[in-house]
Amino acid sequence: MTKHYKVLILGYGEMGHAMEYLLHERHQLDIWDKYPQENFQSVLLEEASSNADIVLFCLPVNPHQEIAEQIKPILKPDCLCLSIAKGLNQDGKTAAQIFEAVFGNHQTYGLIYGPMISEEILDGRYAFAQTACNKQAAFTTVKKLFDHSNLLIEASDDITGISWSVILKNVYALAFGMADELQLGDNVRGFLTVSATQELDKIISHMGGTIGSSYNLAGLGDLVTTGTSKTSHHYELGRKLVKGESQKMEGEGINTLDMVSKYNLINPADYPLFNLIHHIVKKPEHVKEQFDAYLKQAYNSQSSW
Repeated sequence: MTKHYKVLILGYGEMGHAMEYLLHERHQLDIWDKYPQENFQSVLLEEASSNADIVLFCLPVNPHQEIAEQIKPILKPDCLCLSIAKGLNQDGKTAAQIFEAVFGNHQTYGLIYGPMISEEILDGRYAFAQTACNKQAAFTTVKKLFDHSNLLIEASDDITGISWSVILKNVYALAFGMADELQLGDNVRGFLTVSATQELDKIISHMGGTIGSSYNLAGLGDLVTTGTSKTSHHYELGRKLVKGESQKMEGEGINTLDMVSKYNLINPADYPLFNLIHHIVKKPEHVKEQFDAYLKQAYNSQSSW
C-alpha cells in the first residue's frame, strides 16, 4: 500500500501511541520524544521535521512554543502542524495562540479536539474530534490523514471556540467527580452538564469565539466523556478533593485555574459553577456544604427568570 503522508509525531506518551495506532498502516511515520523510554529509538527532530508533510504535536502545551520555534526554519512551506494539547502554557496561552505567534500565516496549523480517550483508541474503539485550522483548505488534509481510521473528524471554523471548550471542560470535569463522590446522584449530573455547557458558551463568547461552539464535540462531547469516565484524571481529581486528598493536585484543569487567576482571563464570579470549582480547589473544606449552597442558589436564580 502506498503511504499517503510523511507524518512526524512529537511525543510518545499515551496520545502519541494512539496516533501511531491510527496512522501507521496508511502513512509513513517518524516519532520523536525528548526523553525516550528504553527500547524506543527516537528520530532526530531537525531531520524528521524537514521531511514531514504533517507534524502532530502530541505534547502538553508548555513545550509547544520552544519546539515550534526550533522547527519553524526547516519545515516545508506546505507542512501542516496539528496540536491535540488541551491546556494553557505558563503565559496563559492556548496552543492555537502559540502557533499563531510563532507561525503567523507562513505555516498552516490547526487543532484536533474532541472525545479521544487514548485507551479506547488503542482498543480499536471509535473516537470523535473537531478540527479547526488557520487555513480552511487544510481540513481536506486532516480528513485524508484519518480516513479509514476509527477517529471520525468534522470541520470547525472556530479555533478560539474549540480551544476554550476543551481547556475549560477539564475544569468542569472536576465538579462531576466531586458530585459522584458526594453521591449526589444522576439528576445532579444532568444539571451540571447543562450548567457547565451554558457557562462554557458564555466564556467562549467573552474570549471572542462563536456562540454555540460549546455544544459540539470539543465542548459538550468532550465534557461528557471527561466528566463521566471513571478513568478520567480530572474526574478522579474531583473525587480526591471531596475525600480530602488535595496534596499534589496536578492536571491541565488545575493549571487552567491558576492561569485564569494569574492573568485575569475571566472574572470567576460571573460563572457560578466555575467559581464553585475554583473555591473548592483553593480551599477544599466543607465541600458538601459548598456544593449544596451552589445548587440551591443556581436553582433559585434560574427559577426566578
